[in-house]
Amino acid sequence: MRTDINRRDFIAATGVAGLAGLAGCTSGGDGGDGGDGGDGGDGGTDTRLSWHAGGTGGTYFPLSNEFKRVVEANTDYRLQVQSTGASVENAGNLGSGNADFALIQNDVAFFAKNGTGIDAFDGNAIPNLRGVATLYPETIHIVSLASTGIETVSDLEGATINTGDLGSGTQVNANQILDAVGISDYDEQNTGFSQAADQLRNGDIDAAFVVGGWPVGAIEDLATSNDLTIVEVDGDARDAVKESGSYFADDEIPAGTYNGVDEPRQTVAVQAMIATSSEQPDEVVEAVTAAIFDNVSELTIKTDFISADSAQDGMSIELHPGAAAYFEG
Repeated sequence: MRTDINRRDFIAATGVAGLAGLAGCTSGGDGGDGGDGGDGGDGGTDTRLSWHAGGTGGTYFPLSNEFKRVVEANTDYRLQVQSTGASVENAGNLGSGNADFALIQNDVAFFAKNGTGIDAFDGNAIPNLRGVATLYPETIHIVSLASTGIETVSDLEGATINTGDLGSGTQVNANQILDAVGISDYDEQNTGFSQAADQLRNGDIDAAFVVGGWPVGAIEDLATSNDLTIVEVDGDARDAVKESGSYFADDEIPAGTYNGVDEPRQTVAVQAMIATSSEQPDEVVEAVTAAIFDNVSELTIKTDFISADSAQDGMSIELHPGAAAYFEG
């Protein structure tokens, strides 16, 4: 049966514990960070901004470092990019004031803002969470090796599956998808993308969920030395997944994205986005947003998708006024 590791355990073990203290962060200035929102207080001398990304084997971390480069080249702000467990942890850290900006999934943002959908947010809504921009499709990869014999989602029954870091958006999506397609008998492992790839190489797991814009570096590396299988989510399984959450959309991993995967693979996706909190001053959010979207040509990751024209597609929560000033200006 599925291992009983849930997001409530994650709250106790990580920075999402800060959800319990959100009252002081959302009252409009009475909390420790107050209305100055990490901008250095009244003196305005501290230009450092904490930017929470994801695991180093995914897309969030290298993309965040590209954002760091363009923001620091075009503003007075300095970004401190941190590797984290990604979406769920990042939402909690924004709410508690431990992060100024973060990358999260649009579905997780909706759950966090409304206190629903995920155990971590049940009774712990993050009302001060605000959107900045959507970026690119977060493609659901179900990765296995040819030696396992897993070819369809139904073959995951009884398997040992890495569903992503405990409390991450990847774990959330994996559990939603498995539930939607009726897979209930599986052993759940929880690590980041790079460790999951190692587990597949070593035969410690049968399959892994990886959520990220293709190509994902950890999967590319795995495919160079192993006969890789990308399990399709299509047909009735895809319909069931989309019925389980309106934020899921059809997606396709193109042929040749990964070595040895010579046919396109049908799947689903959510959307990556930049989020912040209502405590961030309008001028800070506007400056950071402008630096990124005025300089997309300086980026090298996901540039087919990231643009000011599409930056509100799939926005699932209230937009920060500073971001609105940029996009509507």
